[in-house]
Amino acid sequence: MAAPITGRNGRLYVDTSAAANGSATPIANLSSFSINQTSDRTEVTSFGDSTKAYVAGLRDAQGDFSGFWDADGTLTRYVADGVARKFYLYPQSGSAHQATYWFGSATFDLTTTLTVGGAAESSGSWAAATSVNYVQA
Repeated sequence: MAAPITGRNGRLYVDTSAAANGSATPIANLSSFSINQTSDRTEVTSFGDSTKAYVAGLRDAQGDFSGFWDADGTLTRYVADGVARKFYLYPQSGSAHQATYWFGSATFDLTTTLTVGGAAESSGSWAAATSVNYVQA
């Protein structure tokens, strides 16, 4: 049985180049991210069935991220521009864990929140623009 891990070493890498054709780099100051992988389900229950029946349809992948505002503006300038960008989600970063991750291309949305009593925060969501795959060493 695999041992549980802490999330403190997770990383989100995104291609932040202006034309979305560069290498993915780690997004600074994030404190959480999520991935939600679902499939469409179509009900195919027939007369006489003892329970509902479903068939799986298309897969989907979406997620969220949040952390503290990136003062250099990388997220604001490039990531939330509506262009599909390469991304990699690592549950643990570091050389011993780089072989386990999700990857694909996605479009990103971004929200920046500032309050009088707190740090400037950034949060957002992403939705797959290509297949999102999981790699495990």
